[in-house]
Amino acid sequence: MLSLSHISFSYGLVQILDDVSIEVPKAKVVCVMGRNGVGKTTLMRNIVGLEKASKGTVTLDGRDITKTPARKRAQSGLALVPQGRMIFPRLSVKENLEVGLSARTDGRRSIPQEIYDLFPVLSDMGARQGGNLSGGQQQQLAIGRALVGEPRVLIMDEPTSSLTQVDTENLFGVIERMGQRGVSVIYISHFLEECQRVASRYTVLRDGRSVGTGAMAEASLEQIIQLMVGREIDEIYPRTSRAAGEPVLGLSDVAGLAKPSCVNLTLHAGEIVGLFGLVGAGRTETLRAVFGLDRLAKGSVTVFSREETHSTPAKRLANGVGLLSENRKEEGLLLNRSVADNLTLTRLGPVSQLGLVSDTAQAAASEKWMAKLDVKASGAAQPVGELSGGNQQKIALGRLLHHDARILLLDEPTRGIDVGSKAQIYRLMNELAGQGKALVFVSSYLPELLGVCDHIGVMCRGELSEVRPVADWSEQEIIRTAVGQAEPEEVAA
Repeated sequence: MLSLSHISFSYGLVQILDDVSIEVPKAKVVCVMGRNGVGKTTLMRNIVGLEKASKGTVTLDGRDITKTPARKRAQSGLALVPQGRMIFPRLSVKENLEVGLSARTDGRRSIPQEIYDLFPVLSDMGARQGGNLSGGQQQQLAIGRALVGEPRVLIMDEPTSSLTQVDTENLFGVIERMGQRGVSVIYISHFLEECQRVASRYTVLRDGRSVGTGAMAEASLEQIIQLMVGREIDEIYPRTSRAAGEPVLGLSDVAGLAKPSCVNLTLHAGEIVGLFGLVGAGRTETLRAVFGLDRLAKGSVTVFSREETHSTPAKRLANGVGLLSENRKEEGLLLNRSVADNLTLTRLGPVSQLGLVSDTAQAAASEKWMAKLDVKASGAAQPVGELSGGNQQKIALGRLLHHDARILLLDEPTRGIDVGSKAQIYRLMNELAGQGKALVFVSSYLPELLGVCDHIGVMCRGELSEVRPVADWSEQEIIRTAVGQAEPEEVAA
């Protein structure tokens, strides 16, 4: 149905895509995978005509559309749900959906009822401005807008990054129904398990080239990971032998104004403690309380044996506590400022002379962290907002390293990044713990918690369960605890 043949593309002298070919059969799902910055999004923009390939051809149903403008490609049946949603924040939900009608060729000017059947929340919030929706609701809006145009090929770039598990399952059902209607899907995701579930075929990009393609049912996760990173990963989750040191953080009966409701935790130097919980369990709120961003209703917080219950975030930062926010775009980074500014802004002393920031020293310090974290950027002066999501996350983490934080509060640090970058972060976390730093690691992905952490605690309805050694947990028991289900009773023989 859709064929990409020998596609090449460059930004100036930088080669982004190099001789990429992909076949997308009718009514099938093809998953495109690869590390951040390898050209996946650029390839999708070339398909829909938002970028113009320097070489190669794009054909739809055997017809060459390489030189066809983007609007005509949309009317031919190509639709893109971009990463980051890209809805119109000042338009209502209904008006956002109506934008999708421009891709139709039948003259219809009303939103099909099936869109509201697929995403009921869009019907309930039709008059609300798009910018006032939650991230997950905006994602549903972006998908619904694309479907309004009745596409024959739908491109979805990280579509579940802001969705709950329930909404994700709903999306999988939508994809299945689209296949029944003859619609093809190009699905980009860092969640390999998702790709295995929805896709019949896969293509892996590395360094701008296609390095592997085939039937998803015939490929193992290990094979795909090897293709993505260009080498075998013998140990994705490194954990060196280390002994916990002195207590560095203590939470006693901590409760927020809303969440958490009760948290008791002792964190030791050289230790990684994982926190798991379902959406709304209070994990993020706990980290915000520890960092001083949210007021406490009761309880106490001690940092390095000092009472810090009512201290400010600035004081906790000065005392060696660093927070990596789950919401890196709005809370973790200054997107319009340079890589150098973002890396060094909380600790300017080492890059200053006579009270003034030295551009040379700042660039040198930044380049050191960029090299250590393998950040893909043109240089320290590049605005962070121009980087891929995975590289942005590395910059946010690099700032904590530059600050020399001794307690690192990491809220979903691997969300939305590729498996190779995840492996880098796992190794870094292990290295930091080996240096005696203490880490609290919030994650919704159980394999990484079990693989990286020394201890795990599970939150349910705002309460933190007993924090146990990782060896005392199984995935099944973690889930049971997260949903508030007691251990099943043994049946008498």
